[in-house]
Order: sequence, then structure tokens, then C-alpha cells
Amino acid sequence: MFQTPDPILAAFTAQKARVAERRRNFGLAERRAVLAKLAAAIRDNEAALVAACAADLGRPEAETILIEYLTVLQDIRHARSHLWAWMRPRWVAPTLASFGSTARIEVQPRGVCLVIAPWNLPFALAMGPVISALAAGNAVMLKPSELTPATSALMARLVAETLPADLCTVIEGDKAVAERLLALPFDHIFFTGSPAVGKIVMAAAAKHLTSVTLELGGKSPVIVGEGADLERAADWITFGKFLNAGQVCIAPDHLFVHVSVKDRFLTLLRARIAKAYGSGAASPHLSQIVSEAHAARLAEVLADAVAKGAEPILNAGAKGRAMGPVLVEAITPEMRLDQEEIFGPILPILSYDDLGQVIDRINARDKPLALYVFDRDQGRIDRILGETTSGGVGINLTLVQFSHANLPFGGVNTSGIGAGHGVTGFRAFSHERAVLRNRFLMLPLIFPPYGPRVMRLIGVIKRVLG
Repeated sequence: MFQTPDPILAAFTAQKARVAERRRNFGLAERRAVLAKLAAAIRDNEAALVAACAADLGRPEAETILIEYLTVLQDIRHARSHLWAWMRPRWVAPTLASFGSTARIEVQPRGVCLVIAPWNLPFALAMGPVISALAAGNAVMLKPSELTPATSALMARLVAETLPADLCTVIEGDKAVAERLLALPFDHIFFTGSPAVGKIVMAAAAKHLTSVTLELGGKSPVIVGEGADLERAADWITFGKFLNAGQVCIAPDHLFVHVSVKDRFLTLLRARIAKAYGSGAASPHLSQIVSEAHAARLAEVLADAVAKGAEPILNAGAKGRAMGPVLVEAITPEMRLDQEEIFGPILPILSYDDLGQVIDRINARDKPLALYVFDRDQGRIDRILGETTSGGVGINLTLVQFSHANLPFGGVNTSGIGAGHGVTGFRAFSHERAVLRNRFLMLPLIFPPYGPRVMRLIGVIKRVLG
């Protein structure tokens, strides 16, 4: 009786079989051509992408175009424009020990890579790493989230119609499929998701000593200082917190506002939220929660906080997967709202009068993926930057550090390991190989036997090195 071939293993084996050939034949022109072909396919599928994200996340068209469609096209354009510079060898100067040699760093593709993507930005956070992997000359297997089936199916069709399977293929499926993929000896794994699952990915990678890039998350704080432009802060925090219904890994998770400006700021914040989304949960400008289960978790987290003394000062309500903006005060450490990454349109607000206490509270927690500061006092801004650690920082803005192609995007420890985007993403999927050529190295003068002449030369080197 014939056994049915394992499609996952077959796809992996086909990609592995062409690693050596790709090293020879997948150069600058070929990579740029593949990226151009992918960009054309994405442009042809703009309407399909909008429809898929609406089906999966109830997302407005403008939001999908901004955070999924244009983001990916920018990634491709940036990679194609700079790829020649990223790929070329970098010559390095000799040191004392290597005088008489020439040295360069060559950038090589790692081989066959795995990208495991999340559901919150199901297209951009899948295709972004795929673009980096292809730009670096790799084959790549993409595992999208099963929680966004319409977008996953679109990517599977788009990739299958555009790229050969032995270069790029999409593997759809649930947790069991991800586990089967993680059992294979990939040359690099790029995972975006929660810290809990990131630990599982890292443990699986360790079995094959596979390198990893982990883009995780955490509770990203916002500080509104006494010198902040409050109207600007209200604009940016509304945008950053409620984009995609708060389901963004770098969305503001909780907000510290100075007591001297708190009342004025909250008045402006409520007015800005009302202008953007109206007064109810069914705003056409607000995305929905990805699933009933995730919506139920947010409701439970909010109910837990209220039962323990939290005070909602704005609650636009919820119906099914639709959940309107919520602002909550009187947060205490025993609340789930203060302990868990919220990942939804709930914003806890804490007042402060001592910046040192805010810094201590931030430093007492896991290092966040993002930290936001709104203030016009450079001294206070510098103090926050100097006394905290985070994956990235936004000053008088939110979220935009993600879309800056010349900045690395990644976390620290529990918020991530490694980074992506632009040249940083290219390097994440590359191996930098040292190449040293002997021209007239003087080292043979100190080869054994170690007689008096060698010892005199060693003495000279010691004096030079101090």
C-alpha cells in the first residue's frame, strides 16, 4: 500500500535541494526581479487584500491599505533600491596581527528559512520577513496564522501564482502544522507572536542549533509629561492605541500622565476618540477583535479590573467582536489589566507626579517592545531614554518607528531577540562570512622554534601594544 507523501517535508526537501544552485544563480538581478514580480502581484490583489482583512478583522479599507498594503510595497521598494549596497562585500582595514593581508566580509544567504506570522497584521507581518528572506537570497516557507483564514488563503494563492515553490511556499494550518514545521532543520526561523510561543519556537530551534529572530510584544508604556503638547499627544495616542482595535504589538498598553496636565489631557483624549470613532462600538472606522474568544478575554480582563476597583471613564461598549474604546483609571497591580499585555482597545491611565517612580515601575517589568514619550522638555526626555530599556522609542509620536525602513525593529529579551526591517532584516537572514587573504603577512617570523629571535620580536609587539 502506498503512503501519501508528506507535503510539508516534500516542500522543505525541494527547497533544500536547490540551496547550492541558488548560491550560484540567485544574484542581484534575479532577486530584484523576484521582488518586482511579487510587488506587481500585490498591486493586482489590492481589492482582494482589503476584502480578506475585512473578513478576518472587520477592518476598514483605509486602515488595511495603510498598515498592510502600502507597508509591504514600501518594504519591497526599499529592498530593491538598496539591495546592491547590502549585497556587496565590505572591505575592512587590517589590524596589527593581520598586517600584510586583505580582509572583507561577504554576505551569504542562510539557506532555507521559516517565517511564522501572527494574525494581527496578517499580511504585513508575514510578507515583511518573506521579503527580507528573498532579498537575502534564501528560500522561505511561510506559515500564516489560522485565525485569519481569508488573508492566509490570499497569501497562499498569491505566492503560488507568483513564485516557484522551491523558492517560496505558504503552508496553511493550525498549531499542529506549526509544530511539524518547527521539527525540521531550517537554517533560520523568523517568528512574530507572543513571548510564551516565542519560548516554544526557541526551544524547537535549539534542537537543530537554528538561528532565530523573535519579534514578541509586551506592555508598551506611554508617558505624557508636564511639558507635552497635549493636543498632539491626544492625536497620536488615539491613533496608536485604537488602530486595528488595539491589536498591534507596539500599541500603547498603558499611559502615565502627569497630575498637572491630567484633567486637560483626558478631556482632549476623549474628544479625539469621539471624533475618530463616534460613541459606540460599531464605528465604521474601527477594526473588530479577531475572534469571539479574544473578545471574551478582553471583556473578562475589563470585568476583573472593575470588580477590583478600576473606574472606566470612557466605555464605548462591545457587541460580539466589535469593541469600542475604553479608558480606565484606578489601576492596581493585582488586576489582570495591569499584568497582561492588553492587545485590545482598552487603555489604563495612571497619574504621576514623580518621574522617577514611573521609570522605576517601567524598569521593574519585562523590557517593552516600545516606549513612547510626549514632552517638550529635552532634559526629561533624555532622562527617560538614559534610564530605561526598550526595543524602540517614539518621541511625540506612536507606531511610526515600525514603518521606518532605515531603523531596526525588534525587542529586548522577553519583547524579542534580534531585529528586522530594511538592511537589519536582510542581515537577519544572512550569514556574514569573514574572508582573509595573505599578501605578505609577517607572522611566519614568530613561527616555532621559539628561539631568542622570536622572543625579541614578541617583546617588540608587547611594547607596541603597551
